Amino acid sequence: MDRNIFKILKTVLAVFLLVGMTACKSDRDEDSPFNGLEESYTINRFNVLNIAANVSGKMTWSIKDSIISEGSELDFISPYIKTYPLTLKIDQNGKVKTYQSTIIVNKEPGSYSKYVSNVLDFRPAVGQFTNEIPEYMVGDTSSSMLQKAKGSLVGSNTSMISLGGFGGYVVLGFDHTIPNMNGRDFKILGNAFWGNNANEPRSGSCEPGIIMVAYDRNKNGKPDDNEWYEIAGSEYFKNTTVKNYSITYFKPNENKPPVPGNEPWQADIEYVKWQDNLGNTGFKTKNGFHDHSFYPLWISDASYGFSGTKIQNNYYDQSGNGSYWVGKSYDFGYADNAPNNDEASNIDISWAVDKNGKYVKLPGIDFVKVHTAVNQEAGWLGEVSTEVAGAYDLYIK
Repeated sequence: MDRNIFKILKTVLAVFLLVGMTACKSDRDEDSPFNGLEESYTINRFNVLNIAANVSGKMTWSIKDSIISEGSELDFISPYIKTYPLTLKIDQNGKVKTYQSTIIVNKEPGSYSKYVSNVLDFRPAVGQFTNEIPEYMVGDTSSSMLQKAKGSLVGSNTSMISLGGFGGYVVLGFDHTIPNMNGRDFKILGNAFWGNNANEPRSGSCEPGIIMVAYDRNKNGKPDDNEWYEIAGSEYFKNTTVKNYSITYFKPNENKPPVPGNEPWQADIEYVKWQDNLGNTGFKTKNGFHDHSFYPLWISDASYGFSGTKIQNNYYDQSGNGSYWVGKSYDFGYADNAPNNDEASNIDISWAVDKNGKYVKLPGIDFVKVHTAVNQEAGWLGEVSTEVAGAYDLYIK
């Protein structure tokens, strides 16, 4: 009996000590001291400085009176040679502690290019300019066509590539991180232009492309799948926009007899068959202005496809008789949607959203992806296809 009582007392004592130790540990964790910020931090322009507080509580990071982050970590970047006063306030259950530091931004060694420095991927959809810009030569492969896209888009002396119909895309890279500052941060070049309709001055030839951006957070030199975010343009939250739209194009038999349409330019109205994930099917028309294959000749597969956000068709027949088609410009947030000298072709990184449509706070971006945003044919003009002629950082002069 005494032995049993001794065992019970021993167990109770052990539990009591364990609870006490846990409570003390919890108290220590809750009140664990923060070593504070360093006296100063030094970083080069266009590089991201990461500071982690590693302590519980509500964080407020600010430069002077401007709050720049409310997370447990700060990602700071600047395109300016400047010294910034940094303040961190930590609120732990109503008890606020304030820490001060400075961030010194220096000129980077060497120099960065404001323009595209690399093209990481190029896969156009079916289109009348596919195999033409850039030009396909017999024996070309995906790799050699990618090199041709690089030759067109890298640097300041650029030419144009066509992405074809819906989904066709190109992925661009820069030699530095384009910072996410107040206002618009980078420009994408295309071949859009305004027409002569006084009632709709912001219309003409606009072939909008969806823009995706990626920040190379893990610094592996490539855009990983979980690093892509979509620029939410003016149409993103409208019910006319389709998220996760998919389309498949089927390789045509170039030797089959064409099925001409009623118009002289309709060389084959049943040229390239397509189907989408909404149950729609149709054909891409081959027009009489281009007698080459509209299907990428370096792709040997019998079909290939694309997925992404699709926005509402923007072309309409202004003439009423099929002679004059006009593409309306959307308000903001798309490539090849406004002339290159118009601010509407400038993009704000702060428009980026995650796959659930929630805005994200990126310090900057290292990669840009553009894909054709509509699945439409505009009469004798052919398919609506986004063209890209380069891109550049608006902060490097």
